[in-house]
Amino acid sequence: MGSDLRLRSAEADDYDRIIGVVDEWWGRTVQGILPRLFLDHFHRTSFVAEHEGELAGFLVGFPSPSQPEAAYIHFVGVHPRHRGDGLARRLYGRFFDLARAERRTIVRAITSPQNSGSIAFHTALGFTVTGPVPDYDGPSTDRVVFERRLAEPDG
Repeated sequence: MGSDLRLRSAEADDYDRIIGVVDEWWGRTVQGILPRLFLDHFHRTSFVAEHEGELAGFLVGFPSPSQPEAAYIHFVGVHPRHRGDGLARRLYGRFFDLARAERRTIVRAITSPQNSGSIAFHTALGFTVTGPVPDYDGPSTDRVVFERRLAEPDG
């Protein structure tokens, strides 16, 4: 992929491209957990990767407005053709840089306990893994919680 990859801040208009592929990329219906509001309100802190003009991946995240030390990654997707190329690591790295620039020292994310690929990926990136946490997202909706501490920003 290399130099053919373009990694940029997302724009609100990227929503239609992203939502048009997420179910296919996941192999199941996941559209409901990525409403348009995330790209309308958090596109500046989210990223899109394009390869030869086509969507290769994306990360939707934001600094927490309620926890000044934290940033949160809500949704990440990589086209199946680009999995294993290091694209997800690059997206996370770009988000870590943004979080540090925003003076955040913790990045958090969650997933379902069945998502073993996500759990393995986050563990490999140095996230601590807690859970499954029973009823995290309401009755009978358990989640695995990820947290990674970032180096203190310079300054």
